[in-house]
Amino acid sequence: MAVSRNKPSTDLPGRVSDFLATRLAASDNLCVGLSGGCDSVVLLHLLSRLGFSGRLTAIHVHHNLSPNADRWAAFCADYCHDLGVPLNIQHVTVDRKNGLGLEAAARQARYAAFAGYATDCLLLAQHRGDQAETVLFNLLRGTGVTGAAAMPSERSFGKLRLLRPLLDISRAEIEAYASANHLAWVDDESNTDLSITRNYLRHEALTALTQRFPAAEVALAQAAANFAEAGGLLDELAELDWAQAREGDTARLLALRALSLPRLKNLLRYHLRQLGWRVPVAARLDEFARQLQTAGPDRHPELVLPEGKMRSAQRCLHWVPAK
Repeated sequence: MAVSRNKPSTDLPGRVSDFLATRLAASDNLCVGLSGGCDSVVLLHLLSRLGFSGRLTAIHVHHNLSPNADRWAAFCADYCHDLGVPLNIQHVTVDRKNGLGLEAAARQARYAAFAGYATDCLLLAQHRGDQAETVLFNLLRGTGVTGAAAMPSERSFGKLRLLRPLLDISRAEIEAYASANHLAWVDDESNTDLSITRNYLRHEALTALTQRFPAAEVALAQAAANFAEAGGLLDELAELDWAQAREGDTARLLALRALSLPRLKNLLRYHLRQLGWRVPVAARLDEFARQLQTAGPDRHPELVLPEGKMRSAQRCLHWVPAK
């Protein structure tokens, strides 16, 4: 466990309160994703002090990956007991063979546990440094506008609403609050493993960038907001194109072929996200879109994805879920 010695933050409770004031109804039940790390410990403490206790719970996801996992769960249980906040500990099995990599597979299992929790709003503790790291990570993977927008401060998440009240707050401010309130937390030993790409970006790349560009974190977070705004405009365009092309649950090929290639790809990405399907890498989507535009009447382009396939048939493009 660790205790911070940074200087106190500037009205962190007020900023979180302002964030939530325009986003929550009086009847909303709230749940904090509590890992036991500094950020989530601070978020839960803030909410318990802001008058949400009667409708506040926490969820801790036990991934069964670290030899310290039981100790982290016990810490969370003790902490929630002290705050008077009910805690739900969810044990998950991480699929190490799904091709995503261990970190992504753990995230998938964690969010699946979150999605099944009975509450109105799920609150997560990612902060501005996490946002900057995500922007950089996604850009290095050749992402598009949606990926460059990184994490939204709020979005729909199945039947829940997902909120990130600390997304505009620096890690230094969070640690300062923890120090001022004498809070302790647990440290995940994997956070220092530089073989994990995100850790390398956090500890090496962003540290080096900040030495040369002191406002790098702020600038990257602002860039994410700009990309999110552009992404919203692209979604509005896709909605217009979908309205013109739609025929039931399919899209008319004649209408799709009337679109420019970038506009067609934008529509395909948008509809895949609406279905909850993963968007394929740019090269695969680009090739499929070109085939849709040029295929003769005897050809039926098809793109197979984990959740199903996109297939042209009977003058329409169909989205066929996997069985």
